[in-house]
Amino acid sequence: MAEKLKVTLVKSPIGSIPKQRATCEALGLRKVNKTVELPDNEAVRGMIWHVKHLVKVEEI
Repeated sequence: MAEKLKVTLVKSPIGSIPKQRATCEALGLRKVNKTVELPDNEAVRGMIWHVKHLVKVEEI
């Protein structure tokens, strides 16, 4: 596993269910094309899995 993950919001969460919108917010993704670097751990990977249709992930 990589040490960090680079996560980018590529699709707006407006039409998604509230839980997915809250997950994007918790990941630090508030606007489309916003990118954040997060630690690579099970908690973060689980959050990404729930919004995988809205984000793009790169290992760094």
